[in-house]
Amino acid sequence: MDSGYYAAMTGLVARTQALDTAASNLANAQTPGYRAEREYFRSVVLGPDAADSQLGQTVNNYGLLGGDRLSMAQGPLQTTGNPLDLAIQGDGFFQIQTANGLRYTRDGSFHRAPNGQLVTSKGEPVLSAAGKLIPVPPGEVTVGADGVLSVAGGTVATVGVLTFPAGTDLKPEGANRYVAPAGVQPLASITASIHQGAIESANQDVVQGSLNLIVMQREAEMMQKALTVFHTEFNKIATEDLPRV
Repeated sequence: MDSGYYAAMTGLVARTQALDTAASNLANAQTPGYRAEREYFRSVVLGPDAADSQLGQTVNNYGLLGGDRLSMAQGPLQTTGNPLDLAIQGDGFFQIQTANGLRYTRDGSFHRAPNGQLVTSKGEPVLSAAGKLIPVPPGEVTVGADGVLSVAGGTVATVGVLTFPAGTDLKPEGANRYVAPAGVQPLASITASIHQGAIESANQDVVQGSLNLIVMQREAEMMQKALTVFHTEFNKIATEDLPRV
């Protein structure tokens, strides 16, 4: 069978997967702390089959997606005026304690719980740089760029901002929560600064996301048309040429 058929098929699969990613990015363009996902493709030269790959295999596999990676580009900061809303400028994530274990997020929509702890919008405890719960006593709250939280002039704790070694593949959980791979330990971020009274918006622009979605749709349609051409040719061979053999 013509390898072009497989090439068109893998291209269609890749564009369909990329279309799903683009749709998800656009749907979450208004989600605080959302990290857009960008697709990447397998490398013919550096891929796992490069050493013993034959030409046909190279052609057939050229269009396969390797997966998605999180974009760590900075999202715009939106001022809220809430002293417990915190936004990260630079690399890093807040560490929160959830029912499923430790999770990491850029969504700093925090508030003071009835028990006096700093928690997320879902009521999950926010952890300090030392991995401890953060109490927020009554009084005027100030949070410095270094994450030091003070109430009425007295230091209470330091809000943890953690980062991961380069190449760490964080897994999305929901819209703006991320899970670290087993065995990977986060490090204190040395480049991040915290802005009090603001939250970080998604790092996906609505206009660019809409354009990406349109491009993916058109590319998927092109692959479908290519498959139709090959399918028509195969039918012609089956109905006209094979009976002559």
